[in-house]
Amino acid sequence: MSDQENLIYDWNEVERPAERPRVTLDDETLRDGLQSPSVHDPSIEDKIEILHLIDALGIDTADIGLPGAGPRAIADVTRLAEEIRDSKLSVKANCAGRTMIADMQPIADIVQKTGVPIMASCFLGSSEIRRVTENWDMERMLKHTTDAIDFAVGEGLEVMYVTEDTSRANPETLDALYTAAIDHGARRLCICDTVGHSTPHGVYQLISHMKALVKKTGVSGVKLDWHGHNDRGLGLINAIAAIEAGVDQVHGCALGIGERCGNTSMDQLLVNMKLMGLLDEGRDLSKLPAYVAKVSEACHVPVPVNYPVVGKDAFETATGVHAAAVIKALRRGDSWLANRVYSGVPADEFGLEQKITIGPMSGRSNVTYWLEKREIEASDELIDRLFNAAKQSKRIFTEEEVHALVAGQPVA
Repeated sequence: MSDQENLIYDWNEVERPAERPRVTLDDETLRDGLQSPSVHDPSIEDKIEILHLIDALGIDTADIGLPGAGPRAIADVTRLAEEIRDSKLSVKANCAGRTMIADMQPIADIVQKTGVPIMASCFLGSSEIRRVTENWDMERMLKHTTDAIDFAVGEGLEVMYVTEDTSRANPETLDALYTAAIDHGARRLCICDTVGHSTPHGVYQLISHMKALVKKTGVSGVKLDWHGHNDRGLGLINAIAAIEAGVDQVHGCALGIGERCGNTSMDQLLVNMKLMGLLDEGRDLSKLPAYVAKVSEACHVPVPVNYPVVGKDAFETATGVHAAAVIKALRRGDSWLANRVYSGVPADEFGLEQKITIGPMSGRSNVTYWLEKREIEASDELIDRLFNAAKQSKRIFTEEEVHALVAGQPVA
């Protein structure tokens, strides 16, 4: 065991199974993420850039749209499929659609036109509350399910069968719908917590039920997906619970965008999977900040300052005691130590770095380090001037304000 490993006792690893599940990831940013009432639908140029960043992060599949929504959706999905083909991207495509032949047809047409395989993700509401609202009976639901899947399979499409509001549906309904889907050729089943109802315990129970259902059918090669929302603030932990319960793939969106309170945050999921050893060794996540920044810009969704990993404050400290510990590690040339002594997430593994700033809670070491980092002579007089100004301030100084103080200019 290395000295580094001895420095952190990790309670997260106590009695955890040695064998970690390997799951794939599906990025829903360009479809489900765009259903947020506050999100702007990006231009096709921005969507292409986001698609490239999804690919660069090693995310396995991406929902590239719902072509049944109309001409613009068809045009954008077609262009994104062409980009996957022409740029030889590794990410695989899927498209959402209702359990209607009218929604499956444009997916098949785009596959025919571009030559790019696209999985058809056909969805249908399944909970009793939804059935009562829509006045659906089981016969009608089964017919919609089997007709859509039969058509898609007949067109040569792989099919993911998705039940909306799975987490509030009764087991008899789920058994009937998913068994019919498997019988008619669906080889991927998506479990949806559409309104963010589930707790981690509920996730485990639901996935256990689904695994038993698949086993009972006797059909091999059927995969399970988890698609969660964040209405109770449980999107991320539920996705992790789903992984530990044995799903094959989990879904998410950059910045957790999506309808109401959004989807599971893909960026936070990647960070946690990396730290939990659930990603392949050496997986490069240095593009994570660029991925979030691009989605933020293109969708007009601001990144909260305290947002994990990519928020402005995530790796910034002005508190004297905390900053002093980081500075001591940096002065020793120990980047590993500096990135962990006051951080549960090592910044350097995600293309970022620790930032030492100056404010009312800062010590002289903050000021000295700030000056040395910028190759400014750290004289006693200058350190005193900046330190005294910081103690009179009610907030952290910006970079420009500290430079102004260095130049002897007042700061409001």
